[in-house]
Amino acid sequence: MNGPVTVPDVLQPSVRRGVVVALAVYLALVARMTLWPAPASPSTFDLVRELLAWLSRIGVPVSYAGLEAGANVLMFVPFGVLVGLLVRRIWLVVLLGFCLSAAIELTQLLLLPTRFATVQDVAMNTLGAALGVLGLQAVRSLATRRRARNLRATTG
Repeated sequence: MNGPVTVPDVLQPSVRRGVVVALAVYLALVARMTLWPAPASPSTFDLVRELLAWLSRIGVPVSYAGLEAGANVLMFVPFGVLVGLLVRRIWLVVLLGFCLSAAIELTQLLLLPTRFATVQDVAMNTLGAALGVLGLQAVRSLATRRRARNLRATTG
């Protein structure tokens, strides 16, 4: 075989359906976390304070703002992976992540007076989507190289 060996970008229909279901569940959870009218309960903030204190004790100096920014990044990594499995273009996955995040923040701004919409959240969520799809691409690239190496070993 002379051509490059690649991992198929097109998912089998049953796998694609599974990814779509996982994406729907993920989006429902994101909507619940970001569009619920009331902010988190005081017990949630107590847990966050305990986490920050523990991180400080083990030598990881992180502020509440830093933890929130990191959480916003992590929340959109699955978006980048799941949408990246369905859409071939990396830039489109990142753009869709930006659009979803902007829609969430706009909804918070216009309809949820108890929530705080920020541009930083949009930036961090978009970064998370980008990291998710780039991680997916890295895994695909490694799988392609491994497959090519295995094919050369068996045919060469």
